[in-house]
Amino acid sequence: MDKAPQVRLHSTSHYFLEGLNEIGIDYVFGNLGTDHAPLIEEMARWKKQGLKHPPTILCPHENVAVHMALGYTQVTGRGQAILAHVDAGTANSSMALHNLSRARVPTLLMAGRAPFTMRGELSGARDTHVHFIQEPFDQAALVRPYVKWEYTLYAGVVAKEVLRRAHSVMHSDPMGPVYLTLPREVLAQSWDESAVKSFPDARYGAVRARGLDAATIGEMATRLLAARHPILITRYGGRNPAFAAVVDELARFAGIRVYESGALNLNISSESPCFCGISAAAALPKTDVGMLVDVDVPWIPAETKENAATFWIQIDVDAIKDRMPMWGFPTNLRVQADSTIVLGQLLEALRSKAEAKFLNEAKNRLDEIRSERETRAASLAKLAAERGKPGAIGVNYLCAELGRAIPADAIVFNEGIRNTPTLFNQLKRTKPGSIFGLPGGALGFSGAGALGAKLARREALAVQICGDGSFYQGTPETVYAVAKHYDLPILTVVIDNGGWSAVKEATLRMYPQGEAHAAGEYEARLAPEIDFAKIVESAGGYGAKVSDPDEVPDAIRRCLDEVRRGRSALLHACVTPL
Repeated sequence: MDKAPQVRLHSTSHYFLEGLNEIGIDYVFGNLGTDHAPLIEEMARWKKQGLKHPPTILCPHENVAVHMALGYTQVTGRGQAILAHVDAGTANSSMALHNLSRARVPTLLMAGRAPFTMRGELSGARDTHVHFIQEPFDQAALVRPYVKWEYTLYAGVVAKEVLRRAHSVMHSDPMGPVYLTLPREVLAQSWDESAVKSFPDARYGAVRARGLDAATIGEMATRLLAARHPILITRYGGRNPAFAAVVDELARFAGIRVYESGALNLNISSESPCFCGISAAAALPKTDVGMLVDVDVPWIPAETKENAATFWIQIDVDAIKDRMPMWGFPTNLRVQADSTIVLGQLLEALRSKAEAKFLNEAKNRLDEIRSERETRAASLAKLAAERGKPGAIGVNYLCAELGRAIPADAIVFNEGIRNTPTLFNQLKRTKPGSIFGLPGGALGFSGAGALGAKLARREALAVQICGDGSFYQGTPETVYAVAKHYDLPILTVVIDNGGWSAVKEATLRMYPQGEAHAAGEYEARLAPEIDFAKIVESAGGYGAKVSDPDEVPDAIRRCLDEVRRGRSALLHACVTPL
């Protein structure tokens, strides 16, 4: 007589944790709630049985959870998971998710849902008041503008397939966040393990951009060989650590000026002989061949004189920008491809076709660029020498001192907003992955981003540099609580000008001689006499507030010493007021 088939039941939550392991998630950043009870129970069961699942990093606010995932992924290249609480946690995540979307960072945001049964029909049915008031008609609408894919886990039998699909979509070019909702009753379901299948990356994985055909590369090479004033503008090519070396080598060979536009990553070393700064506006009128390489906003059209005769080559992992309703920059030859591969192909094509005349012209251009760089360096050094006065530290001086003190392998998260040009000019970063900028328009990313980077590279110094306005937005009390909880000391530098300079400057651009200018009123001043150092001190960190330029070098040194000893430090620098 045949034996009855063996039935081995496990909960959906069990298969869900197995699925996270199978797709290679390192951490689950999150803020759990009543909707996650089945997962919490299963995690405890796994711990008792000695099983391993991706560890949780508990963050009291979702802004920190999402931006920690951003920082970790920017350093490692591996997309991570975030667990949020129903609609409330999803809403708290949405601002940060906007940044991840604009940074094209792969992320799996997961949220529970209010139970759909009310009278105990299924395990996990509604059992508390809040379950009746935390269910909107369309929970995914809270993040739909910022995700590539959304889905609901309808049954545990497909848990691993759904996770694989989410992982593959978020890692396919152009990469970005995805959103998955998890009903509580579904997480509590039981399924026979023979019914739950695995879906390996080798057969169900992501689709990535590649290089180009020889004919297209040949057309690009022909244009560059004939160019007299070529330039290259980039923003996020440096998401691939190999990009900076390739673009530098290409630029040196062909005599191309390279500009970073609102740099999201380090795209070229600041010491490269072809790096010409962070604005190409002055070069555009005489540019005959231009390259837009992984860049969203290469210049501001309303403020820039363009050359209608320029032949523009666009190489971008996201060439059409289909998540931007309007874009509006000219491209004559537009390709969607891996820029690091394509620039390598282009360099080889140029080497095979270049003749003595081209090589001589390229050398002459390099001589011109060298002269321009010397003039620019002298100008920046002059600005850095302007120390300011008590109560009004010079921002260029402060950033130059930071640049001298922070090691080359430190990881800097720059959220200086209107001081961003100064930061990039004076910090002089040279190594790939050593600086990251604000990806979108949602302030408050830099503290948690530094935490995520520190988690990924515990041996590195992680630095947050922000304005006072963006410091408020970053839920700093949560940042330092998480830093203390998980032993992730970071250095924070707050550049405090007392308000929102972006608001003031926007008003003056539109109404340079208006009533706001006449009255000196811009609705941009923030609360005076705030001591941000006290916030880090509340979590056991070290704080220093400085307002005299003479105090700056020693204050930076003390803060760095404290971070190296294992606790977070904050330098509150009072710069020239708004």
